[in-house]
Amino acid sequence: MDVASDSLQQLVARAFADGVKTPDSSVRDAVERAIAGLDSGELRVAEQLPDGGWQVNSWLQQAILLYFRLHESEPSEAGPLGFYDKIPVKKDWRGSGVRVVPPGVARYGSYLAPGVILMPGFVNIGARVGAGTMIDTWATVGSSAQIGAGVHLSGGVGIGGVLEPLNARPVIIEDGAFIGSRCVVVEGVMVGAEAVLGAGVILTASTPIIDVTGAKPVVTKGVIAPRAVVIPGTTDKQFPAGTFGTPCALVIGRRSESTDKKTSLNEALREFGVAV
Repeated sequence: MDVASDSLQQLVARAFADGVKTPDSSVRDAVERAIAGLDSGELRVAEQLPDGGWQVNSWLQQAILLYFRLHESEPSEAGPLGFYDKIPVKKDWRGSGVRVVPPGVARYGSYLAPGVILMPGFVNIGARVGAGTMIDTWATVGSSAQIGAGVHLSGGVGIGGVLEPLNARPVIIEDGAFIGSRCVVVEGVMVGAEAVLGAGVILTASTPIIDVTGAKPVVTKGVIAPRAVVIPGTTDKQFPAGTFGTPCALVIGRRSESTDKKTSLNEALREFGVAV
């Protein structure tokens, strides 16, 4: 972070901590600059570290919350449709390298890198979508979610958003992942690079992720390993009324390291019979 953004961070964090209801011009300017930085891609709510981990820039979550506080809802129109909101939608796509198919919508304060295709889906403020990613029809990308490059979000995918609690990790989908139709990924779950989620996988922070590729199941939560092939499943859980099946995610294999991404994906879908 450079000196200018460091100063911006301090202004935003101080204003948020003070709970300012009628901020002065310096605070208002800092918030506007922070959101403009998210919109241009210069700033991001979470960023990958050299060791592969992720750092959450909570002051930008604060800036988004302050932006809501500083703005009143205003009317806007798109053809015959009318809206009333505090955040405008992104409009000036010419020269951005992004293709937006009606009625695809991205809110101001989100960033879509060159090569992104936004079908009739939705991208919320603070979200970041990497180069060459496809956001298919009725897929949604929630506030602050981080979607990598070359990702495919299939039809009806729901990527959850987070602004509070502060420091909470947003949903992260790393480069090259394939998210099948009607998958739901929420509560800060991370999907590793080039992983494949079959249709209908639901991942929350508490969803058991069960690796069934070995002699015994291995249970984890919150993170899908890179190149994992995952399908929806159920696991037994004891309740006072008896034992019932509850949702889980089953890791049934890995994409081959010996083939390129496209071939590997096709092979994974054929070999494991994964519906997308």
